[in-house]
Amino acid sequence: MKVHQRGRLWARKLMKHRTRQKVLLCVIIALTEASAFSDAGQFQPTVANKNSSPVKAAEGMVWIPGGEFSMGAAVGGEGSHAMPMASNDSEPVHRAYVDGFWMDATPVTNAQFEKFVRATSYITIAERKPIKEEFPTAPEENLVAGAVVFAPTDHEVPLNDHYQWWSYVKGANWRHPFGPQSDIKGKENYPVVHIAYPDAEAYAKWAGKRLPTEAEFEFAARGGLSGKTYVWGDDFRPGGKWMANTWQGEFPVKDAGEDGYAGIAPVKSFPPNGYGLYDMAGNVWEWCSDWYRPDYYETLTDKGGVARNPQGPDSAFDPAEPNEKKRVHRGGSFLCNEQYCSRYIVGTRGKGEVNTGTNHLGFRCVKSPSQTATK
Repeated sequence: MKVHQRGRLWARKLMKHRTRQKVLLCVIIALTEASAFSDAGQFQPTVANKNSSPVKAAEGMVWIPGGEFSMGAAVGGEGSHAMPMASNDSEPVHRAYVDGFWMDATPVTNAQFEKFVRATSYITIAERKPIKEEFPTAPEENLVAGAVVFAPTDHEVPLNDHYQWWSYVKGANWRHPFGPQSDIKGKENYPVVHIAYPDAEAYAKWAGKRLPTEAEFEFAARGGLSGKTYVWGDDFRPGGKWMANTWQGEFPVKDAGEDGYAGIAPVKSFPPNGYGLYDMAGNVWEWCSDWYRPDYYETLTDKGGVARNPQGPDSAFDPAEPNEKKRVHRGGSFLCNEQYCSRYIVGTRGKGEVNTGTNHLGFRCVKSPSQTATK
């Protein structure tokens, strides 16, 4: 899909409803389906490769040895109503294998993305004004550049209508996460957000890297562990310690910030996993290269054996929105919580329309040994 052929979901819904508050985001819908408990009985041990890094990696990257592992998350029989909420698209748990690769130790930061923009003059999708040719029936006043931003409510609300806590904000983008009145000064070490999939791809290409497959992301996130609920183990707060940036308090009224952050946090604010990777759960969702289909794991399981370096399905399909082209998200965000979305649980999945970014969506890159160019 060419970048200029934007099928931005927020724009389509904006034209349909003609109100900013009714913008529908595929990435937000991803939050309505939440995550699953890991049932250790469905998991076999991870068998990591013994090979070491073949050559020196680029600065800020970590060698992930690859190997065979149990991929997915087990649903406790209650589907999306389980607590923590389950995501039925994360099963069956199945065996997969990935070759070794390097991965960015953190999500791409504002400083790193700014370096890319300075070098290339790249303009993100959120910064581009939709044109009349794209949306011929849209009122001219709706053709404005911007993005969707989380806006907490001032009272408790039912959690079946995400329109109540998301608003389309004119002028919101990676430089201005909450709109023109905001900026990223002093936040150079925060994850860059409002990044659509083509934006992430463009950065990766410039950096001599690529976006991770879903299997690579999960292998890396597990950090050598198998069948654990979280990337660090089974206890959400081992020894009372916060391990990831998530939501505390009544959702979506107020993030109490008990973990030290109300909203997004700088990278490396929480402990790394077993492979030395930060923010593999919580803080911001991250793009993977796989097209999204809820039945993909069933397809792999039906084939039998071990899925070797799975690249995802050949095409996207989400029965909830069959006309939207979606890629996989992984890791959850600072908005995840056991009331509404618990997809900081390792093995669970998110999804998002490729031309849609929000203020809780970023990315990180990986690099194969065959990719010799470094930045």
